[in-house]
Amino acid sequence: MDLMALWRNREERGKVVRFCLVGTVAAAIHYGVYVLLLRVLSENGAYSVGYVVSLVCNFYLTAYLTFRTGPSVKHAAGFGMSHLVNYVLHIVLLNLFLWMGVHELVAPFLVLAVAVPTNFFILRWVFKK
Repeated sequence: MDLMALWRNREERGKVVRFCLVGTVAAAIHYGVYVLLLRVLSENGAYSVGYVVSLVCNFYLTAYLTFRTGPSVKHAAGFGMSHLVNYVLHIVLLNLFLWMGVHELVAPFLVLAVAVPTNFFILRWVFKK
């Protein structure tokens, strides 16, 4: 489904809006943990711990709010696999932006700009199945 067709579908548009809200909460948790842990861990370590903490919150919010299905083992497996792919994308992008000289407090925002749309389509597929 192309993006315009997705947006014209009221049900799908609602999923996109809820996904953005849930993602904002998860990103805030992730970024908060990242910033706090930068004082004691490397960028990759702080980013990884923040990712895991936000992942748990994100799973339940995504299941209940975004896709309105509730959590299940099947959804957890799909969510976990999609986030494994997403995590690798995050770490690669984070290190790329840091290597390019982007400040450590700004780089996560650039990572999200690329990773969030990618993750939506992966999760949309997971929760539809």
